[in-house]
Amino acid sequence: MAHHHHHHHHDHDHSGHSHGHSHGHSHGHAGHSHAPASFGTAFAIGAWLNAAFVVAEVIFGYSANSLALVSDAVHNLSDVIALLLAWGGTWLAGKRPTDTHTYGYRRASILAALFNAGLLLIAVGGIAVEAFNRFREPAEVASWTVVWVAALGILINGGTALLFMRGRDSDLNVRGAYLHMAADAGVSFGVVVAALLIMATGWQWLDPAISLVIAAVVLVSGWELARDSVNLALDAVPRGIDLKVVRAYLATLEGVTEVHDLHIWAMSTSETALTAHLVRPGGHDDAFLHHVCAELSHRFQIHHATLQVEISSETCRLAPAEMV
Repeated sequence: MAHHHHHHHHDHDHSGHSHGHSHGHSHGHAGHSHAPASFGTAFAIGAWLNAAFVVAEVIFGYSANSLALVSDAVHNLSDVIALLLAWGGTWLAGKRPTDTHTYGYRRASILAALFNAGLLLIAVGGIAVEAFNRFREPAEVASWTVVWVAALGILINGGTALLFMRGRDSDLNVRGAYLHMAADAGVSFGVVVAALLIMATGWQWLDPAISLVIAAVVLVSGWELARDSVNLALDAVPRGIDLKVVRAYLATLEGVTEVHDLHIWAMSTSETALTAHLVRPGGHDDAFLHHVCAELSHRFQIHHATLQVEISSETCRLAPAEMV
């Protein structure tokens, strides 16, 4: 529809034509980035529910004197921030490129993941310090409060995890949100069990012990997120793509005698770019280029490929393997 609209304008005047064109383009782009955008509602519901729950956990945790509840609140707060960052990241990733930011703001999603990982690792330290203080001076815990609040946590986190179930394979931030929520439901379950045990046995040390377990869970998720996001920030080849396989595919293309200056990196947490020089003595046409780009997209999920075709590699400054 948009395309037809753009031709119709062309007959009248040039400014109409350019407007029609940009309209058609934004239309196509919206379709392209539809996957993360549809999680807007999931992010919103998840963030609101969890934010409300964090407030409840802090209030009841302090009044019940339960470190387990307060540390679970810290864990959940990091998730609320994770959700907001991921939500903001996907929103920014959908913004249009400008003259100063030619990729738009896609990198923001990687920075969001980085920031969130740092936050998680700081939270771990806080919980651990407080838990060790508790071991030294055990405190009485009002355990029924803990049971009810944590049970609510299982429901809220489990429900939010289900919202993100669909998209967990397509985007690092959606996967992050899903994993967080699933882990949180498990953590809340642990808090319930610990509270029941404290009531049955009177062992107050179970409260800081569970807090340390929660800290360990957060540490693992924070560490993985940190590793992945640092790698993406350093333009590493995204996980799930094997450079050797891509290189081998490009080398076997009809008429191609050599592949050099091959780079694969992440533009955002869900999009991958590639550039390469192909030596093809017979020259090339658009059909060849479009076919290769379509295949890269189809086989490797690399949707943004830029290929430079050369008749011979002798004059190419970037041909030697050590040149970047």
